[in-house]
Amino acid sequence: MTFLSRFTRAFLPALLLLPVPALAQSDCTLGVSGPQDVPQFDMPDDPWIYRGTDIPVDQQWLFGELPNGVRYAVRQNGVPPCQISIRVRIDAGSLHENDDELGFAHLIEHLTFRQSRDFGPGEAIPYFQRLGAGFGNDTNAITSPTHTVYQLDLPNARRDTLEDSARLFAGMIQAPTLSAQDLASDLPIVLAERRERAGPDERISIATRETFFSGQRLADRPPIGTVNSLQNATPEAVRAFHQRWYRPENTVVVLVGDASPQVLAALVERNFADWQVAGPVTPEPDFGDPQAPAGADPENPVGEVRVLIEPGQPLSLTYAILRDWDQVVDNLEYNRGLLIDSVAESILNRRLEENARTGASYLFAGIQQDKISRSADGTYVVVTPLTDDWKAALADVRGVIADAVTQPPSEEEIARELSQFDVAFVDMVSQERIQAGSQLADNLVNAVDIREAVAAPETFLEVFRAMRDRFTPQAILEHTQRLFSGTVVRGVMLVPDLGVANEAQFRAALSAPAIASSAARSDAEAISFADLPPIGDPTLPVVSEPLGPGLVSNVEKLTFANGVRALIRDSNNEPGRVTVRVRFGAGWRGFEADEGVYADLGRRALVNSGIGPLGQNELDRLATGRKLTFGFSIGDAAFEFEGITRAEDLADQLYLFAAKLAQPRWDVAPVERAKASALLTYDSFDGDPNGVINRDLDYLLRGMDARFATPTPDQLRSATAGEFRRVWSRLLAQGQIEVDVFGDIDRDATVDALSRTFGALAVRDELPERVATRGVGFPPPNDTPMVINHSGEANQAAALIAWPTGGGSAGLPQARKLDLLAQLVANRLLDGLRERSGTSYAPFASSSWPLDMESGGHVLALVQLEPGDIDDFFAEADRIVADLADKGPTEDELARVIEPVRQNIARAQTGHTFWLNQMEGSAFDPYRVLNLPTLPVDYLGTTREEIRQLAQRYLAPERGFRLVILPPGDRAPG
Repeated sequence: MTFLSRFTRAFLPALLLLPVPALAQSDCTLGVSGPQDVPQFDMPDDPWIYRGTDIPVDQQWLFGELPNGVRYAVRQNGVPPCQISIRVRIDAGSLHENDDELGFAHLIEHLTFRQSRDFGPGEAIPYFQRLGAGFGNDTNAITSPTHTVYQLDLPNARRDTLEDSARLFAGMIQAPTLSAQDLASDLPIVLAERRERAGPDERISIATRETFFSGQRLADRPPIGTVNSLQNATPEAVRAFHQRWYRPENTVVVLVGDASPQVLAALVERNFADWQVAGPVTPEPDFGDPQAPAGADPENPVGEVRVLIEPGQPLSLTYAILRDWDQVVDNLEYNRGLLIDSVAESILNRRLEENARTGASYLFAGIQQDKISRSADGTYVVVTPLTDDWKAALADVRGVIADAVTQPPSEEEIARELSQFDVAFVDMVSQERIQAGSQLADNLVNAVDIREAVAAPETFLEVFRAMRDRFTPQAILEHTQRLFSGTVVRGVMLVPDLGVANEAQFRAALSAPAIASSAARSDAEAISFADLPPIGDPTLPVVSEPLGPGLVSNVEKLTFANGVRALIRDSNNEPGRVTVRVRFGAGWRGFEADEGVYADLGRRALVNSGIGPLGQNELDRLATGRKLTFGFSIGDAAFEFEGITRAEDLADQLYLFAAKLAQPRWDVAPVERAKASALLTYDSFDGDPNGVINRDLDYLLRGMDARFATPTPDQLRSATAGEFRRVWSRLLAQGQIEVDVFGDIDRDATVDALSRTFGALAVRDELPERVATRGVGFPPPNDTPMVINHSGEANQAAALIAWPTGGGSAGLPQARKLDLLAQLVANRLLDGLRERSGTSYAPFASSSWPLDMESGGHVLALVQLEPGDIDDFFAEADRIVADLADKGPTEDELARVIEPVRQNIARAQTGHTFWLNQMEGSAFDPYRVLNLPTLPVDYLGTTREEIRQLAQRYLAPERGFRLVILPPGDRAPG
C-alpha cells in the first residue's frame, strides 16, 4: 500500500485549485445571423413524417422537403454542447441489389469514405479526426437490408467547421469517385470484414435467415454479400447501383445539435438542393411475403424447418410465427394496439422466466414480436434446453404459450406490468431534455426505415395513461392470440452433434398439439420494502466534509462510525437520473488459486441468490413500480454493485445493496442454473479466434494465473452450491466499503438513506495482509509466439503483442499518455494493415492501467487476419513501435489522436457519470483526487517527445508477449 508523502500532502490543495483547461467550452449555440440562415423549403405546417396520422407532432422537430425530393428533419439539442449529429439515409440496402450485385450496397458505403468530389484518396477520415471526430465512434456508416446510413457526430461545431463538414459530407454521398483504384483498395477490406465475421455465429445467422424468410429476397441477401459477386465487381457496375438508388427522392437528411433549427435547415438546403440525378426513379423491388406450404394446417401452419449441426455450440432452437409485413397507418389507435401487445409479451416472458427459475426443462426461453426488414411481421420464440431433451423443453415452452392463448391473465399480472411500463414512460419524460442529439437523430432515421412517425415522450405517457382501462384480461388474451397466429410457422434448431435431432422430429414436435400448462402463472401479491427487516440501527455519519477544494468541492464525503465512507454529488442537470456504485472487499485479490470457478459463477449467480427472506422471483416483485437495477462486477481490487435509479427510489436501491452484504441469501437454484449456462457455452469458445480470445486472454495476460482462467467443464461440474456459499460468504464480509451516489438527488434524503442502510452495517473484517498485497503477473516475453488452435475456419487467425506497463492511481498522468500511445499504434496498424494492404478489417490497440493495483497494466495490439499474414502483422507492429521509440509521432498524427480526446472530455463532462468514473475510489485513495485537475493537460498537453520516451520505455520488442491463434492443425504462423 502506498501513501502520499508529506510534500505531496502539502501541495494537494494548491493542485486542486489549479485551473482545468479545455474542460469547459463557451456557449457555441449557432443562432440565425442573416438571410443565409433562413430556410426556403421548411414545412412546419405539413411535416412529411406525420402525413396521414393523428399522432401529435413533436414540435421540437422542423421538417422540410426540397424540390428535388430530398426530405430533411432538424432539431436543436445541446446534449452534448457544441455537437452537431448528421445522418444521411439512403433508402437502399442489400434487398435492393440484383443477383449479380450482392454486397454492392455495403461496398459503396466503404467507397464513399475512400474518395469523393471534394476528398482525395483516404482524406476523409483524417479530416474529421482533426476536427475531433473519432473514426468508428463519431464517423461511421451502416448498411442494412433496407437502407444505408452515413453518420457524423461533429464536436466543437463552429460555423466554419460545420459549413465545411456538411459540404464535404454531402459531396461524399452525392459524388463518390468509385474508381478502379478505389475499388482495388476497398475490396480487400470488405473481404477481410467478411472473413472475420465468418464462423459459427455467421453460419447460424445465414441458416436462420434462409429458413425464416424462405422464398423472399431477405433469405439470400445479407449486406456483406458474396465473395463471387464482390470479386467480380467493376467500377461500372458499382456506379450503376449508385446511380439507380442514390437519388434525392431516396434521401433523408437529419441534423440534430447545438444550433437553431433554421440554421440547420438552411444548411441542408444549401448542400442538397442542387443535387440532380438523371433518369426515372427505380421502383423498390417486391420484398415478398411469407407463404405456408400447400396442405399446411391452418391452425398450426408448420412450414420450413432446419436442423443445423455446429460442433461446440449449445443446443438451442428458435421458431417463428410469421405474418405479412404491411404498411400501417401509424396513428394513435395503432400504437394503443402495440402497447397492449407489449404488455402481453411482458406477461408471457415473465412467466417463462419464473418457470425456468423453478425447475423447468429449459435454461432460458423468451418471445418477441418484431417486424424484420419490411419483409415479415413475426413472433419469435427462443428456447435453450437445459439438457439434451429438447422435446421436453419445447413442450414446456409451448405449454406456457398454449395457456396464454386460451386463458386470460389475472388482474394482478396486468397491474404488475403496467406499473413497470409507467415507470419507464415517466423516466423517458423526465430525461427528455438530456437525451443525446445523436440518439434523437438515430431514432428519426429508424422511424423512416420502418415507415412510421416519431412522438415526444409526453405523448407516449399520455396515450398510455389514457388507455389504462383498455388493458383488460380479455384484451390481453385477444392480443396474445394474434401474436401467435400467422401465415406460417418456421423453425431452426442448433445441435452440437449428429443424432440429437433431425428435421422430421423437429417438424413433428412443432406440429404436435400443445398441452396448456398454468403452472407458470404468477399471481403472487406485491412485496413492500416496509415489510423487510432493517439492516441495523440507523447511524448518522460522524464526519461530513467536502472531498476537496476546487473541482471536487461539490462532492461531499461522509464517514460512518463503522468505517463505511460515501461520496455524494447532486447534479440537477440530469433530472430523474441517479447512479449508485458500491465498491467493497478485495475484488480479484480475494480469490485463492482454486476458487476461480466461483468467481465466474458469482458473476452469474450472486445477485440472483437473493437477500434475506427474498429469492429471485420475490426480488422481481419487490421492484414492481420502481426504477431499480442490480449490477455486479469483479474489479482488480474491489467488487462493485451498480444501480441506475431515481431520487424517489434511491433509498430502496441502497437497501438492496446493503442487504446483500448484511443479509445474503444462498438459494441453490441460481448456482445450478449458472453452472448449466456455463457448461452449455464452454465449447463454443473454440469455434473461432475471437472466442479463444474471450476465453483465454485475461488468463494469459495475467501470467497464467489460475484465478482468471475460464472454468472448464470438469471444474464446473465439481463446483457445489455449498462451496459457492463458503467462498462468497467470506468475500462479502471482508474489506472496506465506499458508496458513491451521483446524480439528481436530495442531499438530506440521501444522507438519511445511507444512514439507515450502509451506516447501519456492522463493522467489517479487514482484508488479510496476504490478500491486500496480492498482485497479478504478466507472461514472460517471447520471440517465438505462443500458439493456440481454434476449431473453426481454415482462413481465420488472430495475432497479438502485449507489453507490460504498470498500475496504480499515483501513475494516472502516465496512464493517460499511454492511452494516446496505444491509439497512435492503433491508427498506424489501421493505416498499414487495413487501408494499405487490406490484411485485417479492424486492427486494434489499447492500454490498460489498473488504478487499484501497482501492476497488471499493458499495451495490447491485436488483429484478426489470415494465417499466412501473421508474420506481416508482427513485422508491421515491430516497425511501428520502433519508429515511435526512435522518432515519436508526427505533429499531425498526434493531433488526430488528441483532438478526439479533447472533444470526448468536453462532451462527457456534462454528465454525472463522467465525474463518477473519475472520482470513484477517492474516499480511500487521495491520488485520484490529486490527479483529477491534471486530466486535460495529461492528454492535451502531451508532446511528441513524451510519446517517444513512453514507446522507448515500454514497447521494446524484447519486452513483448506474442500470441497467435491458428486454425486446426497449424502449429506455426506464416
